[in-house]
Amino acid sequence: MTFEQALAAPGAGASDGPAPGARARDVAELFQAHHLSLVRLALLLLGDQASAEDVVQDVYARLQRPRRRSSAPPDDLLAYARAALVNTCRTVLRRRALTRRFTEPPAPVWSAGNSAESDVVIAEDRRRVLRAIARLAPRQREAVILRYYLDLPEAEIAAAMGVSAGTVKSTLSRGLVALRARYEEEK
Repeated sequence: MTFEQALAAPGAGASDGPAPGARARDVAELFQAHHLSLVRLALLLLGDQASAEDVVQDVYARLQRPRRRSSAPPDDLLAYARAALVNTCRTVLRRRALTRRFTEPPAPVWSAGNSAESDVVIAEDRRRVLRAIARLAPRQREAVILRYYLDLPEAEIAAAMGVSAGTVKSTLSRGLVALRARYEEEK
């Protein structure tokens, strides 16, 4: 069964909307157009490929659940998906922080030692930047990634993070100062 067939199956669409099939098609189009970018965003926020894929899968599953509230589905599914992704990543990171109190966590992708082959492919400067990003405060890291990796405007970053545009500006400003300092420490 393909992804589109599963979405078109009975019970796959929203129950409140006028056309459940239309909702399923919208989610299928979102999947086809933006799945890879959402996985990459989650990977940057979490530093773990498997967790990133799980988080994105959870977001798509949430988009398929029937709505219990009387509100209509969001008009901009991509913005909703990004916001849900950032919130789910925050939850995963909080759980990891709790786990770290009792166990040694796995090293994030961006701080793991690279093989000789990877050293040829990935420049030292890029590794330094990724290590510096990993050391930023979580909100600063989110804002920097959303702005400079996804190239989102401040309004969309604010919507994804659930904060005001002014908070985004100040978080980005402080995040870039901290990133510069962390980058210099990585020499």
